[in-house]
Order: sequence, then C-alpha cells, then structure tokens
Amino acid sequence: MPLILLIYTTGMAIYFLPRNTEISDTEKWLTIGAAYLIVALLWWVLRKKEKLMEQRNKDIENTYKK
Repeated sequence: MPLILLIYTTGMAIYFLPRNTEISDTEKWLTIGAAYLIVALLWWVLRKKEKLMEQRNKDIENTYKK
C-alpha cells in the first residue's frame, strides 16, 4: 500500500505542480515533503504492526506446543 501511495503522490506531483501557479514554489515543495513524510510514517507503522503480529503468532505457537 505505501508503494502505491508513493507512486501516486509522485505522479500527481509531476503532473499537477508545474501547472499550479496559485501557490508559491515553497508551498509546493512543503506539500510534497509532507505527503512523502506521511507515506514514510505509514510504511513504518505497517512494518511495526507486521513484526508484532509475527511475534504474537510465535508466542501462540509456543504456548500450544507446551
């Protein structure tokens, strides 16, 4: 999911930012930076969640083996 959002954000930035003349260049770069930061945070949270789920599954398996 984060990879799809990264590709989508990049595509929209390439397409729309040069055409938008209502905001300054600084605002454009801050918007793109914030979008990439959100995607990075999403990736980090999902990885953390996957690791916790794997750990829980291992604990459950170890409990039932005893």
